[in-house]
Amino acid sequence: MALRTPPLLEPYLRLPHEASLILLTSVLGSSTNWLVHRHLYSLLASSSSSHSFNRQDELSETLDVEPQQQQQHTSVVFASFLRDYAFWKDGCKRLGLDLDAAGKKGSFVFVDGLTGLFAPSPDHGRRQPIAADNSGRRVLVAATTDHLRRTLDDAVAHVRMASPGTQTVLVIDQPDVLLAAAGDTMSGQGLRDTILGLREKVHACIVTVSADEPLITTQGTSLEKEHASLALSLAHDAHLVMSLRMLETGTAKDVSGVLRVTPGGDEETAGVSVEDRELLYFIRGDGSVRVFERGQ
Repeated sequence: MALRTPPLLEPYLRLPHEASLILLTSVLGSSTNWLVHRHLYSLLASSSSSHSFNRQDELSETLDVEPQQQQQHTSVVFASFLRDYAFWKDGCKRLGLDLDAAGKKGSFVFVDGLTGLFAPSPDHGRRQPIAADNSGRRVLVAATTDHLRRTLDDAVAHVRMASPGTQTVLVIDQPDVLLAAAGDTMSGQGLRDTILGLREKVHACIVTVSADEPLITTQGTSLEKEHASLALSLAHDAHLVMSLRMLETGTAKDVSGVLRVTPGGDEETAGVSVEDRELLYFIRGDGSVRVFERGQ
């Protein structure tokens, strides 16, 4: 079985502080998929495993938080716009996390933002119903902020009813895809406002977006401008930003990329300072990840 959590990542994968936003950014060639897998594992599996409880005192001392905060049970609503459920299920299975079992317990709901949006619908343009199957999974069928809000509101209500007393974390993977799918009918600021409203109904939120240079700095097209608006506003709202990029010197056989941790624009809200830090990571063929300091 692949190594679940690299030790250097543990402080960043614990349950986020209340009302906080964690932003994960990627560029072409440095995907956040492996990082999202480990966030899901940490939130859904680690708190109930013997491994986690054996390390509670150590982690609490390192992160300067109370032990009971570390042991808090969590539920997750996860919306993904670039990968389907099978992809996330397979990756989490390698880490020892069964998403099907978590869904049956009511602690996990997957919202499919891929298949329903890119398949033709005879009801296009109408107010779309919320599509859900027997496992609790939802499917987005319209690229509108209203449908996104209603679907995620419904998913959050579902996990709260199924797992009362848990802290719900909302994870949204690549919502910037909606900007391209919706065309001129959606703005970066409108999508940001929708995410802000959803954050008020959950304990914390984790969002991933692309941060390639043409999308952030060039801004030659309206889509690039709206994407930059979304990414920069989320960075301003975030407590913590974890950015992935390729090596500046090119490729290396034992380094996949660079992980940089920086404070977001809303660092003070959580009441905990974030140290600017840069690490290297290497994704092995079996899916395990090594995270290490430069020079190690």
